[in-house]
Amino acid sequence: MHTSEQARVFYWCRKPFCGARVVPFGSAVGVTAGRERLMTTTVADVMVATLKASGVRQIYGIPGDSLNGFTDALRRDGGIAWEHVRHEEAAGFAAAAEAALTGELAVCAGSCGPGNLHLINGLFDANRSRVPVLAIAAQIPAVEIGGGYFQETHPQELFRECSVYCEMVSVPEQLPRLLQMAMRAAVQRGGVGVVVVPGEVFLADAPSAKVTPVRTAYSMIRPDDSALAAAADVLNAARAVTILAGAGCAGAHDQLIALAGALQAPVVHAFRGKEFVEYDNPYDVGMTGLIGFSSGYRAMEHCDALLMLGTDFPYRPFLPERVPVVQVDVRGEQIGKRIPVQVPLVGTVGATIDALLPLIAAKADTAHLDRMTAHYRRVRARLDKLARDRRNDSPLHPQYVAATVDKLAATDAVFTADVGTPCIWAARYVRMNGARRLIGSFNHGSMANALPHAIGAQASHPGRQVVALCGDGGLAMLLGELITLRQMRLPVKVVVFDNGALSFVELEMKAAGIVTYGTDLDNPDFAGMARAAGLFGARVEKAGDLEDALREAFGHDGPALVDVRTVRHELSLPPKLTYGEIKGFTLYATRTVLSGGGEELVELTKANLRELDVE
Repeated sequence: MHTSEQARVFYWCRKPFCGARVVPFGSAVGVTAGRERLMTTTVADVMVATLKASGVRQIYGIPGDSLNGFTDALRRDGGIAWEHVRHEEAAGFAAAAEAALTGELAVCAGSCGPGNLHLINGLFDANRSRVPVLAIAAQIPAVEIGGGYFQETHPQELFRECSVYCEMVSVPEQLPRLLQMAMRAAVQRGGVGVVVVPGEVFLADAPSAKVTPVRTAYSMIRPDDSALAAAADVLNAARAVTILAGAGCAGAHDQLIALAGALQAPVVHAFRGKEFVEYDNPYDVGMTGLIGFSSGYRAMEHCDALLMLGTDFPYRPFLPERVPVVQVDVRGEQIGKRIPVQVPLVGTVGATIDALLPLIAAKADTAHLDRMTAHYRRVRARLDKLARDRRNDSPLHPQYVAATVDKLAATDAVFTADVGTPCIWAARYVRMNGARRLIGSFNHGSMANALPHAIGAQASHPGRQVVALCGDGGLAMLLGELITLRQMRLPVKVVVFDNGALSFVELEMKAAGIVTYGTDLDNPDFAGMARAAGLFGARVEKAGDLEDALREAFGHDGPALVDVRTVRHELSLPPKLTYGEIKGFTLYATRTVLSGGGEELVELTKANLRELDVE
């Protein structure tokens, strides 16, 4: 029997119906013990060889029958590790984090139906973060598609919204060409490439054993001279320029500093730009946005020209009105999405600044810069006072927890942060230095991202410290991934901000004038659960015990979790309070008292009275 025919017999007969016994592949077709040596090259073999030649060293996923041809090819090759997660959603997040750190292709895989469907949240995160991820989605037998078969879905339709390329392989002859196209789209466009492969195709004879590596091709793009001249005219005419810098400034730190110096411009950063912008930057005035600093907001409010560099900052109320805007983005279609732009510059940030700088007349007036940096120093001092050590505090203030993690973590640590209040504390207290990295679901905004992001970061950087800043709600969502840390021997350090609530949701409710409801979390002892799973686990309920617990966890040779009991009602005010938010908070207080929740207001007041001490 031909190999491809064997594959079909094997794949179709694998699931038992009406109690029938599943016959192993070898005995079903009489293959000898030497089958692995004699078997011709399969489609899956060529896929694995292509991925390996393209620099892929691990694939995240959970095995399943429709994936067996692929995972068996991985086993036989031995050159790519199978990172066995506990939920496919974690596989998508892990691949996203690896791609964010390396800039190279990362891969996840899921079996047919529910298996690959679970990938979707992590893939949305990767695609919206514009990092290169390949998803291999197995499919039911091709002959059964459209008949309502067991576990039938249509991945090529499901994943289209969260990908830059998504196609199904119908016949073996389409591979590896479709695989290469998906890989190329992912690395060049920045996003997710999806190939949907029926299970029998993996096992079919490969039409060709030729392997073509696919690696990122880098380019430097600059605007034309007329656009650069128009931008220079706007910036030279302005007296108070502010720069808003995002993740597009990666690799262009020196150019950014040179341009800010020539313009005497304060530099505000978006959250994704934090790791690339804030370090060694005398022009830094912090972040803006919902979880930003008032200094960042003021620098935007008081400018008479705004220069946006590599950012798709989405919060329009925090952008200035009626000032000329120059925006630089390598994707021209992104320009002007959030605010009217007078001069669009299509190019990479570094190359564009290199071409723009010779046209800039260096400014001598430092008044705008001096005011904004002074404001930032005051804000920074106030935030640091909120994080000071109060050794008898119980529960702990989250600012102190984040600042202590920052102090004790390695100089090249990778931090991942859950969406919600952990992002606030990471934004304000985890300091970047050019070597550290910060990964989060900053565009997609999914809960439960920190732990699976940490899996991808640690698997791809085995010698580097990885610290996951988890909320109690986020950790609980994908709690099973603690077992992944143990099984895969990934020494991730997990710090849990355990305040017994979905506290960011509560903040949103308070701002909207809504009585908090449905946000309570009756948490277990996460440290005890970590120990039961074979991890180091410590629980901290008093501020004086935090530093020792973190030192022990960070020094532990293996995965570790520190469960820190933190204040539930810690307020984190945005840099700009609207009348609606002030009114909403007043309504929340009134309605809370009227509904019998006066104790909550007392706790909120006690938790935040210390803020008066730092004014």
